[in-house]
Amino acid sequence: MDHFAYRDGELHAEDVPVARIAAEVGTPFFCYSTATLRRHYSVFSDALAGVDATICYAVKANANLAVIRTLAQLGAGADVVSGGELERALTAGIAPEHVVFSGVGKSRNELTLALDARIGQFNIESAEELELLSKLAAAADVTARVAVRVNPDVDAETHKKISTGRHKDKFGIPWPEARDVYARGAALPGIEIIGVAVHIGSQITTLKPFETAFGRIVDIVGRLRADGHDIRRLDLGGGLGVPYESETPPSPAEYGEMVRKVTLGVGCELVFEPGRVIVGNAGVLVSRVLYVKNSAGRTFTVLDAAMNDLLRPSLYNARHAILPAREPAADAESLPMDIVGPICESGDVFARDRPMPPLVTDDLLVIRTAGAYGAVMSSNYNGRPLAAEVLVNGDVFEIVRRHQTTAEMLGLERIPSWLGGFDADRERGAA
Repeated sequence: MDHFAYRDGELHAEDVPVARIAAEVGTPFFCYSTATLRRHYSVFSDALAGVDATICYAVKANANLAVIRTLAQLGAGADVVSGGELERALTAGIAPEHVVFSGVGKSRNELTLALDARIGQFNIESAEELELLSKLAAAADVTARVAVRVNPDVDAETHKKISTGRHKDKFGIPWPEARDVYARGAALPGIEIIGVAVHIGSQITTLKPFETAFGRIVDIVGRLRADGHDIRRLDLGGGLGVPYESETPPSPAEYGEMVRKVTLGVGCELVFEPGRVIVGNAGVLVSRVLYVKNSAGRTFTVLDAAMNDLLRPSLYNARHAILPAREPAADAESLPMDIVGPICESGDVFARDRPMPPLVTDDLLVIRTAGAYGAVMSSNYNGRPLAAEVLVNGDVFEIVRRHQTTAEMLGLERIPSWLGGFDADRERGAA
């Protein structure tokens, strides 16, 4: 359930008409619902009732400070994969001890930043990373709490670009190599081995891969304890899918029941890193129709949003539900059309042959399930400024990231001296 629905013929975000936001903010923009964020977090949390669990929101799904702050106030920790995400989480109010730092390529500076912040857990993905973390922690006279991310060689049965738990993927350390890393870590200064971590992928729509992977990890916990390691935390990652159009993923309640069954008796605190399942359907991308172009028997509806705003359809061939902001009449004829953006790429397509009611210039279209991996993956390709982000709370809304300007994009760049260098900001001002 989300809080985007037609009311009196107009699509509302909670109690605010989407068209009203568009008129005040300008398109394209991402719109997030506070009520949906809160509901999705509580549904996931309730599914783990009675379990010794910590929920660390996966910041990579949606890194807007207002979104993170909303979840922090509900008790969420954070799963981060870069120094930038760490600083975002801390700025938004996440307690450092509730931060998990994941990722296969943490730099020296990022590890130092996390040590200085006294975060709760490092998920280590290589022996080399563990050695570097030990040197940095020992030099700073601090102790890094570590879980080793084990690759269980389980196919998540999801898109190949978001499957992370197979032996050919770059993530984690295969067993029994991980066993040697644990032994090494136990002898290193500045390192405290506390757990095992696993994450097999994203947008997983069946419980079987989870159950298989978690079962293997529980078995590994027993082996590590037999080796003398004090394993007291089990980080089960994230990855639970959401419905975009026709998908029917397991509910959080079903997921929670499976977790209870698989981990029964393991005696570990459990850590979860949900992202998409919390924010995916809590956000939409609102765009305006620029042109309706009829060419060679096809209808192309050209929007002012593009693949630089929402990359998923181009990158993953993802299907997002698309609907007009004004509710079509019950007897409105649907016509097949391609919903496309203005970027000079044939791949800048949101949907092909999608049945839609008749559309004209300036109509608003809403691309659903854009709260996850939307704004965070956006870029300035084709010289396009980043779109605004808006957070709705009941009958009010605020801009939580304003539209970027072209001047701000150019202001990051400089012409070198041998090309008659100048400051782009000053040059534009003088003009």
